[in-house]
Amino acid sequence: MYDLIIIGGGPAGYLAAERAGHAGMAVCLFEKNAIGGVCLNEGCIPSKALLNSAKVYEHAKDGKKYGVLAENVLLDQKAVVQRRGKVVRTLVAGVSSSLKGAGVAVVKEKAVVKGRTDGGFQVTAAGQDYEAKRLLIAAGSVAVVPPIPGVRENLGNFVLTNREVLELPEIPKDFVIVGGGVIGLEMAAYYAVAGSRVTVVEMLDHIAGTTDREISSMLQKEYRKKGVEFKLSTKVVAVEPGKVVCEAEGKTLEVPADKVLLSIGRRAATEDIGLENIGVAMERGVILTDDKCRTNVENVYAAGDCIGKVMLAHTAYREAEVAVNAMLGKRDRMRYNANPSVIYTHPEVACVGMTEEEARAAGVDFEVKKLSMRFSGRFIAENEGADGLCKVLIHKKHRNVLGVHMIGNGSSEAVWGAALMIEQELRVKDAKEIIFPHPTVSEIIRETIWEFDD
Repeated sequence: MYDLIIIGGGPAGYLAAERAGHAGMAVCLFEKNAIGGVCLNEGCIPSKALLNSAKVYEHAKDGKKYGVLAENVLLDQKAVVQRRGKVVRTLVAGVSSSLKGAGVAVVKEKAVVKGRTDGGFQVTAAGQDYEAKRLLIAAGSVAVVPPIPGVRENLGNFVLTNREVLELPEIPKDFVIVGGGVIGLEMAAYYAVAGSRVTVVEMLDHIAGTTDREISSMLQKEYRKKGVEFKLSTKVVAVEPGKVVCEAEGKTLEVPADKVLLSIGRRAATEDIGLENIGVAMERGVILTDDKCRTNVENVYAAGDCIGKVMLAHTAYREAEVAVNAMLGKRDRMRYNANPSVIYTHPEVACVGMTEEEARAAGVDFEVKKLSMRFSGRFIAENEGADGLCKVLIHKKHRNVLGVHMIGNGSSEAVWGAALMIEQELRVKDAKEIIFPHPTVSEIIRETIWEFDD
């Protein structure tokens, strides 16, 4: 009898296992694919390996601006993919070692909840039964595959998901990305630099989802400079060999394609794991939880993408911690108001808190200030001829920070400080008292805040 069984070895699952194991619980973790889940094996980590190669390649080609001359600079796609694999293997080994150090039993099989027992719950995997007092469901998510003619027929070959796009041995000549969200934009950034003619097809009239509109518009302009074409307010109606058929404003158009990436979102992977056997409440495949990550069933918890709140690895980490703390009787709760997000493009986009659009929709009386990234000495020193923006929103009456939105390289490493300001409900006068290290890109947050009156 285990104290805790965890289904899913992604960010939520493995971190919860470590935390619970170190707290003295007997933990068994089930993962049917690879430890680390989608993020570590098929998502955020391997994609960053590719994007860093693209960044190095761009720097080498454009080195003249920085007084560095290089000739015959080439991007070796096979070598890039090989390095991606090395990075993933290194980190997977690290996670596996941490689980072992926490005393966690790992079973690399698909687990299904069989039902209740006198002492808790029964789970079956590979013909063997396991029992535990508590369950944590961290089953993750899978890519949405739309019912578009030609998609399923060509999936894994001509049509790619986030998994296959990271393993392409050659750079496609014409690369079409269906969906202008984070995954689509990051892959557009890589393949455009690598030499593809990239076209992004998006149903909305803007890219980057809920990102601040001004920021997303600036990002789109930067992409266009790199040769990326956007077809907004456009619907894909069919995928055929060598082309993607679309509709826009009542007209049909065809976009040439050697490869097509599906990037229209992800859905909770809650099918076929037996949650109905113990009566776990769900809505449209998403597990319903409270602010302690508890389900409607006592001693059954859920965290990560399968609860559908914010499908980001760092959010899953925090949900896992909240769930384990609830099991241990510690006071804690999940909050989403200061949840940062990053698009690891070149330039980077980093945001946390309310956008102007969200504040208006919620009826919040706010004030906004903006500054060019060129007010940061570090940014100018490292980004010849480039620009960016930092935007800060505060509550007009209470003067606390509501949102921070940035576009410019270095933003990803600065945004956590903005998240802390929002989490702690810092007022303008409080934020002005913080000493920022100099020279750093993060100073742009301080400079923008100083544009406000106390």
